[in-house]
Amino acid sequence: MTIPRLSVLAFIISAYSAGAALAAADIAPAKHPITHEDVWLMKRVGAPQPSPDGRWAVFAVTDPAYDSKEQWSDLWIKSLTDDTPARRLTFSKGGEGALNWSPDSKQLIFVAKREGDDAGQIYRIDVAGGGEAQRLTTLTLGARQPKFSPDGKQILFVSDLYPGNVTEDDVKKTAKERKDRKYSARAYESFPPRFFDKWLDDKKVRLFVMDAAVGAKPRDVLSGTRLAQLPGFGGGQGDEGQNLDAIWAPDGKSIVFSASINRDELARASGYTQLFNLPLGGGEATQLTADKHSYNNLKFSADGKTLFTLNEAEEPGKVYDVSRLASFAWPVSNPAPSILTAALDRSISRYALPAGSGRVVFSYEHAGLEQLHSVNYAGGDLRDEPSLPTGSIGSLNAGGKALVGVWESSINPPEVYAFGNGAPKRLTAFNTERAATIDWQAPEHFWFKASDGRMIHNMIVKPANFDPAKKYPLFAVIHGGAANMWRDQFVIRWNYHLLAQPGYVVLLTDYKGSTGYGEEFARAIQGDPLKGPGDEINEAVDEAVKKYSYIDGSKLAAGGASYGGHLANWLQATTTRYKAIISHAGEMDLIMQWGTSDSVYGREVNSGGPVWGDKAVWREQSPVLQGGNFEKGTGFKSPILISVGELDYRVPANNALMNFATQQRLNVPSKLLVFPDENHWILKGENSRYFYSEVHGWLAKYLK
Repeated sequence: MTIPRLSVLAFIISAYSAGAALAAADIAPAKHPITHEDVWLMKRVGAPQPSPDGRWAVFAVTDPAYDSKEQWSDLWIKSLTDDTPARRLTFSKGGEGALNWSPDSKQLIFVAKREGDDAGQIYRIDVAGGGEAQRLTTLTLGARQPKFSPDGKQILFVSDLYPGNVTEDDVKKTAKERKDRKYSARAYESFPPRFFDKWLDDKKVRLFVMDAAVGAKPRDVLSGTRLAQLPGFGGGQGDEGQNLDAIWAPDGKSIVFSASINRDELARASGYTQLFNLPLGGGEATQLTADKHSYNNLKFSADGKTLFTLNEAEEPGKVYDVSRLASFAWPVSNPAPSILTAALDRSISRYALPAGSGRVVFSYEHAGLEQLHSVNYAGGDLRDEPSLPTGSIGSLNAGGKALVGVWESSINPPEVYAFGNGAPKRLTAFNTERAATIDWQAPEHFWFKASDGRMIHNMIVKPANFDPAKKYPLFAVIHGGAANMWRDQFVIRWNYHLLAQPGYVVLLTDYKGSTGYGEEFARAIQGDPLKGPGDEINEAVDEAVKKYSYIDGSKLAAGGASYGGHLANWLQATTTRYKAIISHAGEMDLIMQWGTSDSVYGREVNSGGPVWGDKAVWREQSPVLQGGNFEKGTGFKSPILISVGELDYRVPANNALMNFATQQRLNVPSKLLVFPDENHWILKGENSRYFYSEVHGWLAKYLK
């Protein structure tokens, strides 16, 4: 039988292709256990900002390095109308942030600190025409949060003044005087004097407006108002100073913003923010709301008739308030908001307003996931929107009809996705190739009923080369907060798979006090800050050992950071079941933490009263005061690794010093790691690598 020439050729090609495929399979690298380099060097993808016409999305991408001098961060742009790959828009080592499009979708403004800048300044780039970014501001104290006006002719932004200053010349003069003065003392007459990792200063936050042109002179539109002179006026605290959540009114004639008027009471009351409208033609700011709520994340509907916001209604004497989606008819005539998600017992994380949909799309945490949902503008017809079945939405923004954000899971590092038009579509592939080479599995979820009747959600993370026939030690890792939740996401600071990598099963438990399960669940730790959550972690360990035959119940460890470190210290003081404890930034004494952190009033609410009162919680749930209960068969016995950043003002280093002193006094195997250049988190590459190596070494010493 004669085979036609084309068939022979096809056969040869087919055979060659099959052979090539087999050869490729033979030489394809085997998947490897995750390494610190895999974690640290994954690209970090920022929140995408879609253009108003819905055709483009711009986002920041950080190309990390162990040496910060080698790290790059640039803006990238991706078409939303076709499948062309994303391309780099800027080329600089300094990062860009606070992106905002012009209404015609042709220009982009952002904040960057480039050569010659002592503080972050506003830059503009012509996306449509190309060219280099142009610096628009040169303010001594910098500029942040820029936004184009509705007609694209002006820019609103936030900056600061020193007390008594009126003009930029005044600011320059004061800055020079302060730089030249011969003493270094700080003076304070209000609380808090420091925040997170910075000593605070006396700068006053202000709103500025300028023409959207190089050389334009910014105009301070807030300083002359009575509002700005109130002793409690201010904004939320951020890395660059106080921030005011401010947007243009639809007609471009006023600025709508949220601000605090009780910042001077933070040592004795909860802080809250109200809504204001400031006319640009002159005059006082009008207060739009008059309640003890906090408003943030302001957006107007496309027709300008509705103002949307997230709303936290403070319930006196409670430790946690659900954040709900709210709206006002514009102009505001009724100071009481319409609560659109009143029937939903979950905190809204983020929301967006796709044009023409008449719906608000939002996400909230629930049982390790964060997925999309929506309501109509009246707050009805609650729907689930198409989402990925695992993982978490990390950002969400709308431009025109386009809806884009970042999605990630613990085995899928962050990428930009398009949502809202059928199944979510991945738009970038910065990390997919590297992620595909790692031997890892998605977390396994399970629930159990705690002794107090609550249903408790957990995730189990398995190590590389997992064999269910083998036995593995268990490491119970405790999340911070406590108002927080373990999420199926890619984490750098406490990466689940990297912790599990040497051969441990990692248990992630959402104890009472966690978010994602409703307001009552999050408030359940009031008056019981450590014992109740600690009991539930112990019960979760028991349940995991019983449920999974591959867990070795004789080899248990526990650890966490921040509030998770507090609980780790509590577990060490109250049980001897754990053969190793890891405590980073962990509170050791409730009273000391009350007096030395950047927050005091919330701790009083949680414990039922001030430290000088008669509330036994201050003593009965301080780990250091339970550590000597040897007659009860507990007390400090389990070997403990203690670590702290010297610049941590949230849980100051004295907690770690007291912890280490106590362990050494009681002759408990213990080790103290102090990071002089880190804050509440370990953020530098080599420090992170060292930290993980110490954690792995400590676990190996006592579990293997």
